[in-house]
Amino acid sequence: MTVTDPETIAGLDDEETELRRRRWARDRELRAPRSPQHLSTADFLTLGNAVCGFLAIYSITTGVLVPHITNPDAAPDRHSAATAVVLLLIGSMCDLFDGLVARKLRSSALGAELDNLADLISFGIAPAYFVAVWGMVSPGSDSRLSALIALTVLLSVVLRLARFSAVKMRPGVFQGMPCPMGAMTVIAIVLLDPPFLPGLLAIAGTAYLMMSRIEYPKPQGLLATATLCWIVVSIGCLAAWATGLPGGDTLLHVGAFAQIALAAMAPLLVIRRKVGQKVGDVRARRAESRLDCGGKF
Repeated sequence: MTVTDPETIAGLDDEETELRRRRWARDRELRAPRSPQHLSTADFLTLGNAVCGFLAIYSITTGVLVPHITNPDAAPDRHSAATAVVLLLIGSMCDLFDGLVARKLRSSALGAELDNLADLISFGIAPAYFVAVWGMVSPGSDSRLSALIALTVLLSVVLRLARFSAVKMRPGVFQGMPCPMGAMTVIAIVLLDPPFLPGLLAIAGTAYLMMSRIEYPKPQGLLATATLCWIVVSIGCLAAWATGLPGGDTLLHVGAFAQIALAAMAPLLVIRRKVGQKVGDVRARRAESRLDCGGKF
């Protein structure tokens, strides 16, 4: 028997009643929002996400951009690039768990605002900075054009986060590609180092998906577990690539292509489902009209 309100426990013996009352009061206290002066456990995970985003930008600056400025012929440092991406993957893990922890334990009044600000750093500013730096160090690139596309990525994340706060969606779905998935897709494109213009078009397409109204499922249950496993595998591929292990380049390319394929597949599946629903509705209306016509004769 599950008791969620003290009014429902009438009729039980005094000892069991008191025990259930205490348990109910403790659960209510744990789930009650804290004042803005206090941070919850989930908030510390959110702050960890923001820290990872800043450190990723710092790693790219010191390991890729600064060496390129001082010596344009120098190759980008794999360790710094891999470290930056791993930091963002860890930030994605923090973003995945802070909501789960907030639902299980006590949340704070700052939780939603902190989450949006941390996501802006890790999944907005950081991937946009990756694109801008890629346009500076990649041969045959245009730094001004890459800066424009980087700005598009940043603005798409800003708009998506603002819409997330203002628009109420049905439970279990996001509107637009989630920022962590969009950021990882942008970075996967940069790591593949494709021809400059096709790469920019792919990044612009990813920015559009983040601003779109396509519904994406929230990572809950098995999907959250699969997301966590994917992050761990991605970190392993990056480590193999950064340390120069045999097959490291292949692992990096396979992982990056898989990320891009996943990002492209999700909206296609959603569109296919909606088209199937519309076709089913049309067929149902046609069947009803035939039955109505048959009933008249």
